[in-house]
Amino acid sequence: MPLNRRSFLGRSAAVGAGVTVTAAATTATAPAAQAKPAPKRYSFTVMGTTDLHGHVFNWDYFTDREFDDKAHNDVGLAKISTLVDRVRAEKGRRNTLLIDAGDTIQGTQLSYYYAKVDPITAARGPVHPMAQAMNAIGYDAAALGNHEFNYGIPVLRKFEEQCDFPLLGANALDARTLRPAFAPYSMHRMRTPCGRDVRVAVLGLTNPGIAIWDKANVSGRMVFPGLEEQAAHWVPKLRSMGADVVIVSAHSGSSGTSSYGDQLPYVENAAALVAQQVPGIDAILVGHAHTEIAEYRVRNERTGRDVVLSEPLKWGQRLTRFDFELVWSKGRWLVERVGARVLDANTVEEDPAIVRLLADEHEKVVAYVNQVIGTSPVEMSTARAPWRDEPIIDLINHVQAETVRAALAGTQHAALPVLSQASCFSRSAAIPAGEITIRDAAGLYPFENTLEARIMTGAQLKEYLEYSARYYARTAPGEPVDTAKLTNAGGTPDYNYDAVYGLSYDIDIAQPVGSRITGLSFEGAPVDPAARFVLAVNNYRASGGGAFPHVADAQQVWADSDEIRNTIIQWVKAKGTVDPAEFASVGWRLTRAGTPVF
Repeated sequence: MPLNRRSFLGRSAAVGAGVTVTAAATTATAPAAQAKPAPKRYSFTVMGTTDLHGHVFNWDYFTDREFDDKAHNDVGLAKISTLVDRVRAEKGRRNTLLIDAGDTIQGTQLSYYYAKVDPITAARGPVHPMAQAMNAIGYDAAALGNHEFNYGIPVLRKFEEQCDFPLLGANALDARTLRPAFAPYSMHRMRTPCGRDVRVAVLGLTNPGIAIWDKANVSGRMVFPGLEEQAAHWVPKLRSMGADVVIVSAHSGSSGTSSYGDQLPYVENAAALVAQQVPGIDAILVGHAHTEIAEYRVRNERTGRDVVLSEPLKWGQRLTRFDFELVWSKGRWLVERVGARVLDANTVEEDPAIVRLLADEHEKVVAYVNQVIGTSPVEMSTARAPWRDEPIIDLINHVQAETVRAALAGTQHAALPVLSQASCFSRSAAIPAGEITIRDAAGLYPFENTLEARIMTGAQLKEYLEYSARYYARTAPGEPVDTAKLTNAGGTPDYNYDAVYGLSYDIDIAQPVGSRITGLSFEGAPVDPAARFVLAVNNYRASGGGAFPHVADAQQVWADSDEIRNTIIQWVKAKGTVDPAEFASVGWRLTRAGTPVF
């Protein structure tokens, strides 16, 4: 794909009037005329967000009320805007830059609505709310996140066109030419009153996992080599182009781990490795991991200099602030000091200008998600779903299995039994007793995953379940069970614990990982290791997300282009009444030495 010329030409931010210190010191023995002038200095600030995931307002479209979590954090660009204005007022706008580290256009019903319901790609389509807000706030650059590719490249390109700032991705390459498919970097000039301008380069790096997680959208079109490799290629170029300061905006965590196993020879969370291995970087804005890192210093193994990393909390809950202090020495600007901290969105009100700007879009989405699509005789909740087989997860699995079964009817695979996997994506999702709205159904599935059908054997499914069961902390018989500590062992997130519908099995949490699945059966009989089954599975898992065994290599016999979330919504509409008596069962349970835990 051709480079976006507009990203390279005319987008450099001609910014910055600096601060100088010119006082001269005198001593008792030396005349003032001989005193050396104090060195020229300049300071500027770079602010950063990441993983905004479609959050403009402090609003939860799935609950239809103001956002709240256990820590009572606030979210959204409207709050970030207020924090940004305060920093600009303190430093002077021309002495600041504002950047982002990716995952911008997916995550809320607001962003979904303008990708799917009233798409920005339509003729005379709307401007994406995230583009409107980020343009109004005045972003200077943003790295691509992996979720930017969820809706397909046409939506991403349209969003790019609507932004007044470049989308950066030095390691997002055209599959044919191996040249950057997006602008690799942006260059910004900070004007100072003491010497030449300070040239600040922002290098954007995205996540190699895109090749797996969004294979359907990028295969044959783009490739995503490792961050370390591409940083090592571009940073020296930026320095040779005269960059005094090099900042990396990386949609990649700092842990050095990967969630896609050995399917790619690249590290998913490579920001700290980039800092350690690639000389010439001053600071890295970290994204992707959804953690908060105020300041993390990594020593570069070649220069011995510290690189400062910072990751603000997701969804606009925090704003990173990098403060740079430079000194003029031997005809050039040198970075003397870098510090980082995070500013808390809870401490400010929403910017009324952003609220007014997108009030109409917000109201449209609120009306959309509150459409009634069905009824339920009872309430169903995910509150206990991480440790019990709950009807609400059975609902997801039942819809998926029924959809795949219908798709395979009349094919050579129609006789194979259909199973289904699902995770508890949110512990606060619920189907109420009474009327069911779009937001209720959509809240069960907050991701834009699509559905596939893969053939797996009984032996492979056993290994799949053993891998999933690592989610539980090992707990000896008789030891008290604290549900607050039972799950997420080894840092495994809820979305990487799968329950498989259609099989019956126990998970013995007293046993070590790899030896926990007992009593595995299908329709009352032990599962034959050689038996073949069709697994209804989401595309994230089927593509290797979470590194579950076998599924990524299993034969695909069907795939859907529509989101599972929409499939659930359409199923509820068609049924009218959602009664768990028609689909719910207890297929799995936690045990210790054969005794149920709950």
